[in-house]
Parts: sequence; C-alpha cells; structure tokens
Amino acid sequence: MADLRSISAPFVALGPSGVAVRTRLKDLTLEDEKVLRLVGAHLGSLASKDLKARCMDGLEHSTESWAARKRGLTAESSSRWAGSITRATHDQWALARRGQAAHVQSLEAGITTIRHRMSLPVGERGNKRAPGGYRSGYEWFYKTRRLRVLEDRLGQVRADTEAGRVHAVRGGRRLLGTRHHLEQAQLTEAEWRERWEAGRWFLQADGESGKRFGNETIRITPEGEVSIKLPAPLADLANAEHGRYVLAANVRFPHRGQEWADRVEANRAVAYRIHYDVQRERWYLTASWRHPATRTVPMATALARGVIGVDTNADHLAAWRLDTHGNPIGRPRRFSYDLSGTAQHRDAQVRHALTRLLNWAKSCGVKAIAVEDLDFQAEKTREKHGRKRRFRQLVSRMPTGRLRARLTSMADATGIAIIAVDPAYTSKWGAQHWQRPMATDRRKTTRHDAASIAIGRRAQGHPIRRRTTPPRAHRSDVHGHRIVQADRRAPGSEGPRPRIPGPRTRSVPPDAERTRATRTSKTVRDVRSDREWVQDSLLLTD
Repeated sequence: MADLRSISAPFVALGPSGVAVRTRLKDLTLEDEKVLRLVGAHLGSLASKDLKARCMDGLEHSTESWAARKRGLTAESSSRWAGSITRATHDQWALARRGQAAHVQSLEAGITTIRHRMSLPVGERGNKRAPGGYRSGYEWFYKTRRLRVLEDRLGQVRADTEAGRVHAVRGGRRLLGTRHHLEQAQLTEAEWRERWEAGRWFLQADGESGKRFGNETIRITPEGEVSIKLPAPLADLANAEHGRYVLAANVRFPHRGQEWADRVEANRAVAYRIHYDVQRERWYLTASWRHPATRTVPMATALARGVIGVDTNADHLAAWRLDTHGNPIGRPRRFSYDLSGTAQHRDAQVRHALTRLLNWAKSCGVKAIAVEDLDFQAEKTREKHGRKRRFRQLVSRMPTGRLRARLTSMADATGIAIIAVDPAYTSKWGAQHWQRPMATDRRKTTRHDAASIAIGRRAQGHPIRRRTTPPRAHRSDVHGHRIVQADRRAPGSEGPRPRIPGPRTRSVPPDAERTRATRTSKTVRDVRSDREWVQDSLLLTD
C-alpha cells in the first residue's frame, strides 16, 4: 500500500478586507460624455507612458525614480491624478512579475514530466502517482522536440526574470490578440478600435481619509452629485469652481448604499473608477474602500451548530448538512450553475449559486460551511495529463479562485464562517464509506454528495470512515473493539459490554426464559401423540 500524503489541518478562512460596489451613470448629456472621453484618453496616454518608464527601470526602480515620474505627470494632470497613475502602474508591474514567476513554474513542471516519461520504456503503464512512458516511438520523438521548445522558453523567461523585464499590455493582451482574428470575433476594425481605446482609458482615483467626502479627485456627495477634477490641459472645460466638472447624472448605490453614505459623510477614504462598456454603450461607476479584516472566529464556535460540507464541481455545488457528531441530516442539496458564455454571465451564475447556498445555511441555523482548499494551477498542465483533454478542460472550468473569493465575501455579510479543508482523498474516501450507505430505493447518492460528507467530517475533526457494523466474528468482547471508530482513549471502550440476562444467542431474545412457557413451540411433534419426535440413532454393525 502506498504511503498517504500528510493532510493539513482545517482552518477558518479570513473575511474580505475590501468592498466594491458598482452603479450606472444614467442621464449623461453629450457634453458629459465628451468630457469623460477626453479626460480618460488624456490620462490613459499618461498611464501608458508611465508604465513604459516603469518597465524600463526594471529592478533598478527606486523611490527617487518614482518621485521623478510623479513630478513629470503632475505637470500634465494634477498631483492626485499622478499619484493614482503611478500606483496603478506599480500594481500592474507587480502583477506581471507574479505571472512571470507562475510561468516559470509551469515550464519547469512540464520539462520535468517530459524527462521522466522519456526515461521510461515506450509503452510502460503509469499509476495514479506518476505517468508512464509514451505510447509509441513517434510520440516519444515528438516529445523530444517539445522538450527543446520548452527549454528554450524557460531560458528566455528566466533571463527576463533576472533582468527585471516584464511584458505588460494596457488594455489587455487578449483584446490585443483579437486584432489579428477579427473574423472569428465577428468585429470590424472600427469596432475593435473603439473597444481598444476604451480599455486603455484611465479614470480612477484613490481615496483620501480626512478629505471632503473621502476623495478630492472624483467626488460624490451623499446626495449623489458627481464631480471630477479636470487635468491641467483640460481645465477650460470646467463648469464649476476650482477646475471641476459636475456631471448631470446623480448616482445611488443599491447595494451597501448606507455603508457608502456613512463613509462619505465621515470623510473616510473611498476610491472611484469610471469605465465605459462599449458593447452596451453604458457608463459605470465603481466605488471601493477597505475595512479591517474580520477576525477569525474559533473553530469550536463556528462548528457549534454543525456544518455544511460543500463539494465543488464543474457545473454544480454538492452540499450536505452534518450535525455536531458528523452525521448527515436530511437530504443532499445541489446548486447548479452554467459556466458557458461571457465572463459576466459566469460570474452571475456563481453568485446565484452561492446566494442559494447561503440562504439554505441560514434557514438551517448552521454557522459554518466547509469547502476544499483547491488549487488546480499545477493540474492543468498539458504535459502531466497528456491526451486527457477532457479532464484538462474539466479542471480548467472549475471556478476555484472565483468561487472561494465570492463565497468568503458573501458569507462575511451573513455571519457564516468558511472553513477550508485539505482536499486529499475526499472524493475517494467519501465514495468508499458513504455513497452506498446513504443511498435508498428512492434516492441515489452520487459520488459528489458522498464527498461533501467527507469534507464536512474533516472540518469537524472526525475521521471520514463511518461507524459501520463489524463482521460477525468481531462482535464479541474477546476480539476487543466492536466498532471501527471506537477510540481506545474513550471511556469504557476497552471494557466488556453490560451483562444482559438470558441466553447469548442471536436467535433467542434475552427474555426467552420468562416467556418460553407461553410461547408455542416450533419443535416438530408426532401427530398421534404429545411426545416429541426424536430420530433414533443409527445402529452401527459390522
């Protein structure tokens, strides 16, 4: 039997540290849209130049170079606009560096896998822990070429990492690649150009605590009036004092509106971002702010009313409620979602499924939801699974990161704790110990339902193996434990069973001696007499 890997202890996930709400800018005049387009295009060009300068600095970046860049941007905009641009530039550069490091790890994993499979004889079968050799000599030869390609790419990426070079695109690399596939995207060059320019606009301002309404650059009053501090070259477009432009649209935030209003009235920092959706031809305003992360509740407090185990799948969430002893209660629940279509559609599907899950948890009175701490970044490599394209696509479709972030933020508002558990062997052991026992004639228990039970029991600290009846030969005190989950440290687990009067057989109940006289005997009797019929012994003769 292969050694099992160590299983990490469950932990209560931290709550979100920030909030972002969005609303639509309605009733904008033509002059308002013109000003927004001009300001966005001007600041976007400054942001592009600043990103280029930051990438050229590489690892030699310092506080002095940052201050020099900010002074140059201040002359063409304002000090606060310059601060927002430089901070956004640093965030984008840091994101590119993290992506570069992840790319290096992916290339190294692919190279290691190819070398391992090439070292094995052709046709050798693999196991669950390591892949086998390649199926044919042709595939082996093709992978030698693939290996050289990956080694070259790894050398280039490592050289960029050591030199501090990153490759970042303002507007998105995916949209940039769409320019070469306009027919497949069903776009004209003019339509693509409009999306490209709108994606490169810059209309976001960081909040400042202690300033009026929490932001001096994009200011929104509690009544919903929106005003923007115009850059220096566009100051002649102002329609208010101090070089500001007031939009004709009034905004309100349906979600967390009271929380936003309290922060604005207290002059606490609120960051704003204005963006334009080209496909819908609508303007949107996003407000965001930070708050102290919610303290993690103790594990015992979170599990005081039981737990709901959730198994994440490509098209649904399988959930089952467990009591404090780890026993399933009621019927399993399934919350489906469809991850096809646009990113907005997928995000809405995930939110809808999580909303139904949280509503069910509140109706049950449960204060904890157990989920797997999944990370499929290392499982989606082409070299690891070879021709298992369906499996790679299945793993890629599972929204692990988006679902975890959404669930943590949504559960924080309802007072429900999220417990992350190690995903090792939950599906396998759940199906082995819980799938058949929980199935009935009218209910079919799936492998995912059984995995949700295993996840919930692991969060509670219980073993996944269920309390099953031992074999008949092990139901005696002579053989020690009579239940597979009895802990030898439990009181009375080593002692004998209490004495029950009566014969110790399975066919006769304990009170058989008292009721034997009144019970009809099942012994075969002779019909001609009251004597019991007894077979004579055979006469053995020579």
